Parts: sequence; structure tokens; C-alpha cells
Amino acid sequence: MVEAARLRFHEAQVAEVVLANPGRLNAMDPVFFAELAAIFARIADSRVVRAVVLRAEGRAFSIGLDKELSMNLLPPARPGEPPAGRTTLLHRTIRRFQAAMMTVRSCPKPVIAAVNGFCFGGGLDLACAADIRLCAADAQFAVHETRIAMVADLGTLTWLPRIIGRGPAREMAFTGAPAGAGRAQAIGLVNAVYPDREQLLAGALDLARNIARNAPLVVSAVKHLMDEAELVEEERGLRHVALWNAGHFFSADLEEGHRAALERREPKWSED
Repeated sequence: MVEAARLRFHEAQVAEVVLANPGRLNAMDPVFFAELAAIFARIADSRVVRAVVLRAEGRAFSIGLDKELSMNLLPPARPGEPPAGRTTLLHRTIRRFQAAMMTVRSCPKPVIAAVNGFCFGGGLDLACAADIRLCAADAQFAVHETRIAMVADLGTLTWLPRIIGRGPAREMAFTGAPAGAGRAQAIGLVNAVYPDREQLLAGALDLARNIARNAPLVVSAVKHLMDEAELVEEERGLRHVALWNAGHFFSADLEEGHRAALERREPKWSED
């Protein structure tokens, strides 16, 4: 089985979480979500780790949910099977994936996402779950779900407006269009842009070491206090989008969106 993510430790109490499936552009599947949750649970319990760098191998940070998985989240419906059962099962699946993302968002140690290449869909959810984002000059960020008739349900719609503001967040969410590194920095999605992946990683590790030099109790308290009011509202938003998607996921537009993407053509949406 391919390892989807792994944990490394650096000097100065810095942990490095690496998305490790570059052959699939770090696409996300159930194995990935399980490994991500396990890694961040370990980091949360660590008395050594003081800061985390989240990065990816290959030419993409992550293209988000595996396309094949997104069309086959549930087994085919059996004849006579009531829709309510499938809706409940899908809701549980979405909530499980959300819970994995929340291990990053609620990590008691500051998390720095170092983004290179594509950061689409669930990749953007993951980057938004971090406390700080840095990127390489080749980075592209997109709420890609909109382009294929899906609603982003793993955190972006909740977190993005807090990070970049109402107008830019809605532009990204309504259009699904990619934002390059320069645009991402201009709207506050990333704190800094580096020329290439190597300099990006060096910059992220340097920032993590600077954080790790401070008293861990104080840094953890600062993060907790800054997060406290936000997390309650964010959880409400995540529950709401999970319920909405569970009831509306299996649409003709979703099938058309995926088919059009595979055939490299403009989709033909329904009128409803």
C-alpha cells in the first residue's frame, strides 16, 4: 500500500508532515485521511514538537479528493434501497474526512503549510487548516469543487473568508478559478512567496524554528486564545455543509462536471 503521508522530525523541536503520494499529485483518499489524523494526533500529544511544517512531495501540494473516489464514495445503490440510508452513510463519510482536517486546524502546535504547485479542492482545505501559509512561485490555489458541480465541504468555505476576507473568498468560491502565487499573497492567503520549492522549504523550516525558540506554553496559549472563539462557529459551519452535501451530492450536474473534465469540454448544466 502506498504511504499517503509521513512524519519526520527536525532539530529545534520542528516536525515535518509530508504528503507522500506524488504519483497521484497527492490526491486524497480514505487512507490519506486516516494517516493525516493519526499523524496530527501524535503531534498533539508530543511534548517535544513545538512547530509543524506541512509540505508535499512532487509537483503538487494536493489536487484534493481523488476523482475516482469522489464518484464512488458509496457502493452502487441496491434495488429498492431507500435514499435516506445512502444519505446517512455519505454524511458519516464527510464528517470523518472533516474530522481529519480538524486535527490540523485544532493542533495545539502552530502549523505552517508550505505549498508548491496545485493546491486545489481538498488541498486548499488542508492549507487553510494551517495557521500560516507560504508558497512557491508556481503555486496555484482554487476552490476547484465549484468547477465540477460540488460544494467544498472539508473546511474551505468556513476558513477562507476568515483568512482573506469576504469578497476575495466569494470570488474564489463562486468562480472556482485558480489564483496564482502573486494573487494569493496580495489577498493574504499566503504570507510570502519563494522562487522555488527548495527555498520554500528552507523558509518554512526557518520560520518554524523561530517559533520553536519561544516558550512552548506561551505559544500554545496564544494559539488557543486566538482560536477559541472561531472554532465553535467553524464547527457549526462544517456540520451544516456536511448535511447539505449529504442531501445534494448525487446530482446529474456532478456526473456532468466530472465527464466534462475528463473530456476537456465545457459542461452543460441543468437548469434547476
